[in-house]
Amino acid sequence: MLVALIRPAEKQTATVEGTEIPELRAQLLAQAPAGWEMASAHVEMKPGGIRIVEGRFQRREEPREIEADDMAALEAKVPEGWQMLSVRHV
Repeated sequence: MLVALIRPAEKQTATVEGTEIPELRAQLLAQAPAGWEMASAHVEMKPGGIRIVEGRFQRREEPREIEADDMAALEAKVPEGWQMLSVRHV
């Protein structure tokens, strides 16, 4: 029997435009779906003090375990948008 530890691996991006970084950050965070965290933000400067910020969000949930008799069956059980972190033989 094999046991795998899996976690969500989905990612999303959002873009906002303005002049004040704290306000732009708040706008980005307001766009994050429930259970998602901002993993990074990239700022691009435009003429006139305008900033375009692209935030990257990742879904964060507690890892969980799945079980199967062999590796192929284990891989087939990994839900869409999740990734396998480790496998152990029990």
